[in-house]
Amino acid sequence: MRIGALPNVTSQRTDNLRARTRGAKAVPSICCYCAVGCATLAHVDDGGKLLNVEGDPESPISGGHLCPKGAALFGLTVNTARWTTVKYRAPYAERWEERPLEWAMDRIAGLVKETRERTFVKERDGKRVNHTLGIASLGGATFGIEENYLLGKLMRSLGVVSIENQARI
Repeated sequence: MRIGALPNVTSQRTDNLRARTRGAKAVPSICCYCAVGCATLAHVDDGGKLLNVEGDPESPISGGHLCPKGAALFGLTVNTARWTTVKYRAPYAERWEERPLEWAMDRIAGLVKETRERTFVKERDGKRVNHTLGIASLGGATFGIEENYLLGKLMRSLGVVSIENQARI
C-alpha cells in the first residue's frame, strides 16, 4: 500500500445506493399543520408518487426549517395506517360508518347547494341584498394566497356574508 492511499472501505451495495429523490421533481407546497404557513418542497417522481417532503430553503417564513410536525409530513402522507375513507355518522345514529371520499364531497356540495337555496335572500326592505347567512367560510394560512383568493371569490359568488380568514401572518 502506498503512503497516503486509502483502501476501499465501502461495500458494492453502498457504492450503488442512490438518493430516493434523485431525478424527482420538487413541487412547492405549504405545511398543513398551523397558521404559520411554512413552505415545503414535495419531491415526486414521474408518476406523481410522493418521495420526500422537506422545508423550502427559499421560504421567507421558515428559511427551510420545519417544526417536528412539519418534518413528519412525509410520514403523515405515506402511511399504511392513514384513513382513506370518510367517517360519517348520520343524524341521530349511534354508530360511525365508513364512506368513500367521493361520496362525502358530493354530499357536502349537495348540502351547500340546498342550504344556499333555502337561506338565500334576494331583497330585504325593498333593497337588493342577494346573500345567505346560512353558510360561513373560514380560510387560513395553510392556504396560499391564491387558494384564499379563490375561496373568497367562491364564497362571494354564492352570496356568503360570513367570510373569515384566521391567518396570522
